[in-house]
Amino acid sequence: MELRQLQYFLKVAQKEHVTQASEELHVAQSAVSRQIHQLEEELGVQLFMQKGRNLQLTPVGQLFCKRVDSILKDLDRAVAEVHEFLDPEQGEIRIGFPHSLGIHLIPSVVAEFKRRYPNVKFRFKQGMFPSLIRDVISAEVDLAFISPFPEKHDQVEGEIMLTEELFAILPPNHPLAKEESIKLSQLKDDKFVLFSKGYSLRPIVWHACLEAGFTPKIAFEGEETDTIRGLVAAGMGVSILPEMALFQTNPLQPARVRISEPKVTRTIGLIHRSDDKLPRVAQAFRSFLLSYFGLQQQAGTCDKPKT
Repeated sequence: MELRQLQYFLKVAQKEHVTQASEELHVAQSAVSRQIHQLEEELGVQLFMQKGRNLQLTPVGQLFCKRVDSILKDLDRAVAEVHEFLDPEQGEIRIGFPHSLGIHLIPSVVAEFKRRYPNVKFRFKQGMFPSLIRDVISAEVDLAFISPFPEKHDQVEGEIMLTEELFAILPPNHPLAKEESIKLSQLKDDKFVLFSKGYSLRPIVWHACLEAGFTPKIAFEGEETDTIRGLVAAGMGVSILPEMALFQTNPLQPARVRISEPKVTRTIGLIHRSDDKLPRVAQAFRSFLLSYFGLQQQAGTCDKPKT
């Protein structure tokens, strides 16, 4: 059994198509088919079955795929650790984060870190709360910014990096647009533009409205902060967004008003696998972030930001 066979097998399993797999691998289709056939002969099982124009893993193929995926990830990490041992300032950091942090926070901290370690590479992966947790557990990423911070989890641990205030955003011609602050209950008759189900900001907004004594009426749902902000600015409704999602990216902007009651915030944390040691370069980035956000370095605890 050769490493190349496992790599070809995993790529075909991911793409469910030999031609697409061969294109990504930059090898001939016949070479991929031959390696898969030899692997099946050596194992004495059928790993794929035809389903229309695509290939589908057999039950034993699914079992084998999970193991192969884990083996190849461990191999990639072993190679990365060797490179980091030779030169820890030229490694790669794999980091996950939700979309709302990609506007300002991630570019800011990465730029600052790159000033100190210009040869370090980053690999980014965006996701929602559940997928970020899965990516950390499965070692798809070394670290993940996440919101809200999971206070208790058997397989991940980390620290709260900051607690961020959320603001009401209103159409520019809204009667409350020029107020310095409002009570959330003053928006009970307005229609809301909310994130779709599955996004962590949606339950934060929903629970805040319930705490204010009303259930929000939904006008539209979106999947990106730019979409939410743009729809509100166009007069399609009101919403609540975190401060760092309100940096101007286009001329059409909603009004931003502080919410005095109830206070609406979200925690933003950094997590990693609790049963695994971080690569040296990722540990260096974590230490940098703890210093950047004014936290004491204490692994595995939910440190609170200084006030």
